[in-house]
Amino acid sequence: MKSIIHLTVLAAAILLSSPRTLAQNSNSSELSLDSGTIESQFEYIFKKSGNFKGTNGQPYEAVKFSSLVKLKGNVLDSLETTYNKLNNSEKTVSTQANEISELKSQLAKTQANLDQTITEKNNMAFLGMQTSKINYNVIMWSIVAGLLAFLFLFIYKFKNSNAVTKSAKFKLDELELEFEEHRRNALEREQKVRRQLQDEINKQKS
Repeated sequence: MKSIIHLTVLAAAILLSSPRTLAQNSNSSELSLDSGTIESQFEYIFKKSGNFKGTNGQPYEAVKFSSLVKLKGNVLDSLETTYNKLNNSEKTVSTQANEISELKSQLAKTQANLDQTITEKNNMAFLGMQTSKINYNVIMWSIVAGLLAFLFLFIYKFKNSNAVTKSAKFKLDELELEFEEHRRNALEREQKVRRQLQDEINKQKS
């Protein structure tokens, strides 16, 4: 019973978060639990479920247990994939942050060396060769420009990855909140049905 409630809550959460996608999938002529998106698989469950009424006239939905087990496995696989992508994004952000830190350190050292050489005479040694101050400055600034270009590139990638990670965490938090709300509603409905059933049993006994 708990598995059915959990799957029902997950279904509602996914359907509410992606109504447009579900509408597109519901128009598909081929629905299956072996392929397609999670939304289309829930649509398959809905189409295959049967309607009946209880002794008190309360409507119910009947779904094959094997279909629920299959759908549960598919949902868990999708969630695991999402968690893996999130972990990979966090690792990428951490790696890029370390690379940016190293580039900043290298840039600071290069700038310090450049400031020192600017105060020297026109003729100076560079890699064991004598060169003019103008040529030396051109070479050093070219190196600085190259390092800055790499720094800006890694900063861009870092910000992009960070935005993706924040977006994924935000959607995950929303999904968890919706799941908890639907789980609470489903539990309340279950308790209400049980009370009605007990009342009917008590009426039959009396």
